[in-house]
Amino acid sequence: MPQIWAGVDIGKEHHHCVVVDERGERLLSRRVCNDESTLLELIADVLALSEDTLWAVDINHGGAALLIGLLLSHEQPMVYITGLAVHQASAAYRGQGKTDEKDAFVIADQARMRKDLGLLRPGDEIAVDLRTLTARRLDLVNDRTRQTNRMRAQLLEFFPALERALNLSKKGPVVLLTGYQVPAAIRCSGATRIGTWLRNRKVKNAATLAETAVEAARAQHTALPGETLAAAMVARIAKGVLALGEEIAELDALIEARFNEHRHATVIRSLPGMGTLLGAEFIAATGGDLEAFGTADRLASFAGLSPVPRDSGRVSGNMRRPRRYHRGLLRAFYLSAMASLRTCTASQSYYGRKRNEGKGHKQAVLALARRRANVLWAMLRDGEYYDASPTVTAAA
Repeated sequence: MPQIWAGVDIGKEHHHCVVVDERGERLLSRRVCNDESTLLELIADVLALSEDTLWAVDINHGGAALLIGLLLSHEQPMVYITGLAVHQASAAYRGQGKTDEKDAFVIADQARMRKDLGLLRPGDEIAVDLRTLTARRLDLVNDRTRQTNRMRAQLLEFFPALERALNLSKKGPVVLLTGYQVPAAIRCSGATRIGTWLRNRKVKNAATLAETAVEAARAQHTALPGETLAAAMVARIAKGVLALGEEIAELDALIEARFNEHRHATVIRSLPGMGTLLGAEFIAATGGDLEAFGTADRLASFAGLSPVPRDSGRVSGNMRRPRRYHRGLLRAFYLSAMASLRTCTASQSYYGRKRNEGKGHKQAVLALARRRANVLWAMLRDGEYYDASPTVTAAA
């Protein structure tokens, strides 16, 4: 058991550290800059009080990365207490004011009293890299979706027939909009010239796409006000969407290469529906170390797949998704469960059984994802590939 507890309220430029003993008495309170020399001095002063120290932080990424890295290099145990938990706990302490010093004291005191806090494990080098890559990819995908919606809305203002005819989630129609946007220009060029222009840019089914555009242009002969500028904006946005698509493709290659280097990559990928990208998101969310969870139930709870009771008084039996869970991990399990329904007989059978029990589609997929969390846990624990034999299926 630790002799002292060091709570650190993490900030962007400065942290505040408070150290308490087993009685909750403050031994040290200090505001420190977020730079290496100052943090090393703080660690040395805390360890001078006692070598048996448990550190607690309220943020486990971003501005806390340098401190966490230094503590890991000194082989210091750490726990993570969420900012929401610190905020709720602070209401039980004397005084209504909020300061960094008070928050640091609450963090340290909660770490002293609570025995349910798991040690913070940032993950191995590959897991950290995958966390960075997958987070960046998600940002780019969201940006592309936003730009595509904006392009669709802009096109609708002056050429609704073309907006209705094109599937802008595909690359070919977006390439078309970089060169052709207004009805008059499309009619003047004709399907043959546009088809050749698209083939030169390696667009699939160029002739069909060109015919679709020309047919839409023949349905509108009126030039609306602001058409010229709006068309220029559509072309600009389309080029941006293509650039985002290229960057996403580059990230996909980096993610695949880095994921393949992980020791669990082949085992994870053997689970039906769990491809390279979702496997990388799983490693990024869990840190690649399942010892931090202890059991498959804890892994499922971390992913938000284990409902918790919400009972009060005479009301009982209400089960709800927990408020705190890793949304990225839930996404990986849910999407992989959806993908497995296309090819995996065991998943199809389990999903069908849940539907026959009266569950809706979403509830059935979540139940399947929960079951697959157990299967993946067992696979990683034993280091074995997925086997669709009746024995494994029954265990699922």
